[in-house]
Amino acid sequence: MDAAQEAALLHTVADGVATVVISHPAKRNAMTAAMWRALPEVLDGLAADPAVRVLVLTGAGPTFCAGADISSLTGDEDPQALAVAAEEALAAFPKPTLAAIRGFCVGGGSQLAAACDLRFAEEGASFGVTPAKLGIVYPASSTRRLASLVGPATAKYLLFSAELIDAEHALRAGFLNELLPAGQLDKRVADFARVLTTRSQLTQASAKEFANGRTDRDAHWAQQAAGSGDTAEGVAAFLERRTPSFGWTAGRPAGPAAGSASGR
Repeated sequence: MDAAQEAALLHTVADGVATVVISHPAKRNAMTAAMWRALPEVLDGLAADPAVRVLVLTGAGPTFCAGADISSLTGDEDPQALAVAAEEALAAFPKPTLAAIRGFCVGGGSQLAAACDLRFAEEGASFGVTPAKLGIVYPASSTRRLASLVGPATAKYLLFSAELIDAEHALRAGFLNELLPAGQLDKRVADFARVLTTRSQLTQASAKEFANGRTDRDAHWAQQAAGSGDTAEGVAAFLERRTPSFGWTAGRPAGPAAGSASGR
């Protein structure tokens, strides 16, 4: 079996958590053209699944994703367009997304991680945004997303130099939310994802839009809250010291996707 045949996006759903695994062991989980094309469809299916409350994106084995597998492209394919389409589909996913990162998170890997809502990594991970090594103009949307996470100065540092930074640097810069000791990433991600599945999807979906720059949706979310009954349920559960049973369910928003209309 050749490297292209080994490449795949694997996904499972268990206890409200969808896990998407980037698997291309022959090339440190580099994304092939087929994988870039497949990711939006995989995400659409998971977004429509009412059993899915949270999505975790990770890599098979000791590496998250080493970028794009340039050798998999045909002559008429635009690798940047494929990557941006996948990145925007991930950013627009209507439920919380979390990247669980080991090893290399470079190029297209960093692009995908940045499109997630949250990023947890294990000590020893390395991060880099490397178009300057190839003479590529990094997409405007991807550049704005990166700058919104780490600030303009660090975004320029990464893009100008194409140098890799270690996980401690990525944490200080704001790219990572949490950095875990070796061997503790899976448990922490599983525990945190489980927490997210118990929280209000109404709060999560509205917060995701607002944090992504959709400041024109106050009236929409006020209407959603008024019709959901979730606030009353949350208050009652708090007073009764029980776990709330929220009724509002997230789906892919109508109109412009939250991620693509974020103003990034």
